Amino acid sequence: MLNLRKSGKSLVRRTLIVGVATVVVAAGGAALAEVVSPDPVTSPSFNGPVYAVAYRGSTVYVGGNFTTANAGGKKVARTRLAAFDAQTGALLPWSPSADANVRALAVEGDVVYAAGDFDTVNGEPRDAVAGIDATSGQATALRHTVLGQPNALVTGAGRLYVGGRITAVDGVPRANLAAFTLATGALDPWAPTTDDSVNALAFAGERVYLGGRFHKVNGVRSTLRLGAVDPATGVLDRGFLPKPVSQVFALAADATGVYAALGGLGGRAVAYTHAGETRWTRVFDGDAQAIAELDGTTYVGGHFDKACTTSNNGVKGVCTDGSVPRGKLAAIDSQGNLLDWSPQANGVAGTRQLATSAALGAISAVGDFTVVGSVSRKRYVQFAGVTPHAERATAAADHVASYNFDTTIADGTFDDGSAHGHLLRAVTRNGGKITLTPHGTGQALTFPAKCTGADCPRLVLQAADTPDLNPGTRNLRYGAAVLLAPAETAGGENILQKGYSTGGGQYKLQVDGVSGKPSCGMAGGSETAVHIARSRQSIADGKWHTLECRRTGPTLSIVVDGLVQASEAVPANLAVASAQPFSIGGKGVGADNDQFHGSVDDVWIHIG
Repeated sequence: MLNLRKSGKSLVRRTLIVGVATVVVAAGGAALAEVVSPDPVTSPSFNGPVYAVAYRGSTVYVGGNFTTANAGGKKVARTRLAAFDAQTGALLPWSPSADANVRALAVEGDVVYAAGDFDTVNGEPRDAVAGIDATSGQATALRHTVLGQPNALVTGAGRLYVGGRITAVDGVPRANLAAFTLATGALDPWAPTTDDSVNALAFAGERVYLGGRFHKVNGVRSTLRLGAVDPATGVLDRGFLPKPVSQVFALAADATGVYAALGGLGGRAVAYTHAGETRWTRVFDGDAQAIAELDGTTYVGGHFDKACTTSNNGVKGVCTDGSVPRGKLAAIDSQGNLLDWSPQANGVAGTRQLATSAALGAISAVGDFTVVGSVSRKRYVQFAGVTPHAERATAAADHVASYNFDTTIADGTFDDGSAHGHLLRAVTRNGGKITLTPHGTGQALTFPAKCTGADCPRLVLQAADTPDLNPGTRNLRYGAAVLLAPAETAGGENILQKGYSTGGGQYKLQVDGVSGKPSCGMAGGSETAVHIARSRQSIADGKWHTLECRRTGPTLSIVVDGLVQASEAVPANLAVASAQPFSIGGKGVGADNDQFHGSVDDVWIHIG
């Protein structure tokens, strides 16, 4: 695998795949993750808002409040529903009609399910929810009377789940949620409740995730705006209680976790673990209204114009610590880093919904925009270029810990972007404090200035010890991006460390001496000596450098800016199994803590 590690928040290189430019990202030593091209592919446009989009194989289905589609310069009647070929952009004959807004779509097998404000489909009575044959466009037998407005659909566990502001179905009370059995079309007994609107649904891991304006699910107060219920019984999953800070407009879920698009003061995209813990947060200057996941990259849409470089914003959502342009669309990697992908769409309402196709390596966005990337794309746009999963080699395992310092959670700890929950907490002495410095599209952590004496400020960030941070005898890689000025060097400064040379062993990354040469160190639990691989190159030049330590069997190497600088032999059976916490910036806050005095970003650990 190519090693593309360089300094900066979002490393990219561009390659050509089937004639489409694709961004390939390698952040913090992660496996390469492809990002769709920012250049729109050929597709139809529409004369009114498009609210919903879904893939079925190579076909894209859209719904909204339009009456014509324009494909290849030719206007064709399409009344709030349409379909076209995802690969060529050619409009398909599928042309059912709805008499009012279509707000949500879902596809299961040979049926496209629609929900919205309509009373009829193809002139036949279909109140707010309908099933439509994916080929012929004829309405299926699914027919119910829905009191209220459905906003969201998702399929799973043999059911069609509906969310919105709903009070009854066929005269049977429902509190904003309902389900229909796919095999028969009958109203399902599934009936969890919320005390306000449901805007979004997602299905994954034997859970139905609910997002919206509500404060309670099934009467439980701790389920603020986002919750999870059993797909068969509707029973609340009390192990998932993330409590987002504002209204949830959209959800996505996969094997890694749950992704939410939030409104409120500005907007937020938040990644949660399946336990409800925050992995990362990205903040925008307007609502995030759509979210989707493709190949480890999270795509976000909304009516924002800028992405904030930190998690702080102020009046009317204005970014207070700096921002970068992201017109209605943005992309975030699996560690929470804002990527360079920026197609720049126009409009006020912007992007309303996103859909992805892993089979095609593509993403679709719909809404009220008319121009994307200086190209006319009225209310629908598709981006492509990610190699389909079936054609790609298996990716390497995830990190066991990852920190970019761009987001914190309520108690001031720093999130672990690896989803393993190793939160960093600050330990200080003598007035040491956290200082954040702009770096790329985010922020870095700056440690106390160089000082001598027992009263010098001390700052260390620590994550509690857990077994998955100990490599034992397995291969190990870890590293960070580092900025160190010539005046900030000392006799020894620890960048990161796990354990000590006695009592379980250790691995660490440090800067040695006033010359500022970085080194990697390892010691086994039964050893007293530390094996050191020291770089011949100083990094104390006031510039950002990426540092990586690699233990591969009997060899320990240090890599600076992608180049191996030195290697050292280590015992093949060297094992690290320390009960000490993982630390960044020093080994503790005592007088002799080897305090680091520069700035650090993108810290990561990979085992195996």
